[in-house]
Amino acid sequence: MIPVLFGVTLITFSLVHLLPGDPITFMLGEAAVGEEVREEMRREYNLHLPMWEQYILWLQDAMFLNFGESIVTGRDVGEQVSTRLPATILLGLAAWLITMVIAIPTGIIAAVRKDEAADEASRFVALAGVAMPNFWLGLILMLIFAVNLGWFTVLPPTDQGLLTPEMLWFLILPAIALGTASTAILMRLMRSSMIEELNKDYIMFARAKGLPERKIILKHALRNSLISVVTIAALQIAFIVDGAVVIEEVFAWPGLGRLLVDSITRRDFPIIQALVLLIGVTIVLANLVADIVYAWLDPRIRY
Repeated sequence: MIPVLFGVTLITFSLVHLLPGDPITFMLGEAAVGEEVREEMRREYNLHLPMWEQYILWLQDAMFLNFGESIVTGRDVGEQVSTRLPATILLGLAAWLITMVIAIPTGIIAAVRKDEAADEASRFVALAGVAMPNFWLGLILMLIFAVNLGWFTVLPPTDQGLLTPEMLWFLILPAIALGTASTAILMRLMRSSMIEELNKDYIMFARAKGLPERKIILKHALRNSLISVVTIAALQIAFIVDGAVVIEEVFAWPGLGRLLVDSITRRDFPIIQALVLLIGVTIVLANLVADIVYAWLDPRIRY
């Protein structure tokens, strides 16, 4: 994990500083400020140093979770991130739970009823889910259920707490839009893995012994089928984190995605670097958990 995270910090820092535009100019706008003042502000944020020196200073602070202050607002970056983080975690967790709850049972049913109506329906839904961009799906959901039917509000009730019934009800649409593609992918993977397991000799032997079909499917075939699904399920966290940036903008959800988009627009380097590093750490940790669960599901694996 350490070399991967180091590479993430290096690439993130380099790409952020290759963005066109000067953050000091974005911050001051058209204000009539002399070049001396601008240069002083660049020194305040170490922007006058070579990029490699800026990277070393930033990395030293980041190791102690000190990401400095926003160039635009002057507020502490850690404070801004921690304020928005719970909303993004809630959205990502809701989307991931929707993925797991729908994809695994549907994949099992499609495998057990292979080539029947249920299988054909799941195949159509899966292809449609993969093909639809999540931002388009989000807009369609909002148009149908918020504008036409009036079941949801167009904007989140930000005056309410995050875990209030009003906010949790509003969360349904963005969570569905965010989790649809991952649900479709895992559904098809679950189906193919389950079909492969059901055709193996040990399943035929279990049936020959007279074990109940439900026990064969849920106790024997399911556990072995989940081995390949777990890895992809962890990788879907990356797609959910990336998709949250777009979905939060579509639904005006007050999370890190909107903060990242606003920070890129304003060239607020400290916030961009902190958020991209946080996303990278999340994805690396998700893969680590996938490896651990993979070994637990398959005792033959030893690291």
